[in-house]
Amino acid sequence: MFTKNEGLLDRGIRAVFGVLALIVGFTMLSGVWQIVAGAVGLVLLATAAIGICPLYSVLRINTCPVKPEVRG
Repeated sequence: MFTKNEGLLDRGIRAVFGVLALIVGFTMLSGVWQIVAGAVGLVLLATAAIGICPLYSVLRINTCPVKPEVRG
């Protein structure tokens, strides 16, 4: 259904920031900010894991160097 639209560097950066958001959220924040940081961290990790960013699809951004195959 969706094609990958994140390159390797993009996915790596998302994974690092996702882990950092979770660490900061659970060690330095409390209340609503802890929930926000946890949600942001989980979304970043999920998009890094699957290689698809729904916002990129809407904005037609593609950082993946491999183009999808064209079926004839």
